[in-house]
Amino acid sequence: MLAAPVDQVPEDPGVVHEPKFDGWRAIAFREDDGVYLQSRAGRNLTVYFPDITRAIRSAIPPGAVLDGELIVFERGRTNFAQLQRRVTAGCGLLRLTRERPAHYVLFDLLADAGGEVILDLPLSQRRARLERLLADAPAQLTVTPQTADMQLVSDWLIHWTVATGIEGVVSKRLGGRYEPGRRGWWKYRTQITTEAAVGGVTGSIRSPDTVLLGRYDRRGRLRYTGRTHPLSADQRAELAGMLSPLCPPQRRGGAVVHPWPEPLPASWSGQLDRPEPLRYVQVEPTVVVEIEADVAFEHARWRHRVRYSRARPDVSVYDVPLLLGEEEGYFGET
Repeated sequence: MLAAPVDQVPEDPGVVHEPKFDGWRAIAFREDDGVYLQSRAGRNLTVYFPDITRAIRSAIPPGAVLDGELIVFERGRTNFAQLQRRVTAGCGLLRLTRERPAHYVLFDLLADAGGEVILDLPLSQRRARLERLLADAPAQLTVTPQTADMQLVSDWLIHWTVATGIEGVVSKRLGGRYEPGRRGWWKYRTQITTEAAVGGVTGSIRSPDTVLLGRYDRRGRLRYTGRTHPLSADQRAELAGMLSPLCPPQRRGGAVVHPWPEPLPASWSGQLDRPEPLRYVQVEPTVVVEIEADVAFEHARWRHRVRYSRARPDVSVYDVPLLLGEEEGYFGET
């Protein structure tokens, strides 16, 4: 079952809310002879999480089917990059599981012990069965917090976002059944409004499609930090009138000097599912734009695309917050 994005957390006496952890959604099938972990896209994740499969085998009876989020904590915060390392660790996987153990934060039960399918039961009853099932489970298997108290939800969004790295909240009807593939839940992502410098665009300077963003670090280097969603027609026209190609004085040996490679490596642009380098047009990094972004910010980059709000001709690139680290200069913004 999936969640549809919303602009505000729904308030309704029949709705409960859960923190949205930044991890990998996974369904766990406790089979007679082991455990099978499946990603939202249907990928087999079993081999990458031996610590989680061991915990499930020890605590969950055969036949049960669980739904939840695989996460890895580092210094008290979720770290999405540590999940990705599981896939590429190779022979170092067992060492990685010891040093950075995963947790499986569970929020639903699709089949109870013995294989009893309970999709049609209301969420409140599925939740009660899930809690009973996990009563004696190890700490790596835990039930996600759940509340109908909007004050507590506000506390999660204000404090947990910074402290633990949650992305927002997911809201669900207590009386709702589990409908695979349907967006019957709601998700609200915590957003910030901030500024960034324009270092390039896809499309052309006169008709930009998306914007490549950057921030300066303490050494004065413009670092790539992310990419916007496609611009609207009005936004294209606004930005096109402000962009300039690289100035001739930046040429060295006949080549234009720019702080980023062209094309942009797929690992930079986040196109890991389609790992082709991104062609773009380099521009003079003098224009500042205002953006809306979520809190998935790792390795000095926004992991998800951000939303372009407007150009800021009144702001200098030297007034854009410095790129100090993954938390500094980002989570302090409003």
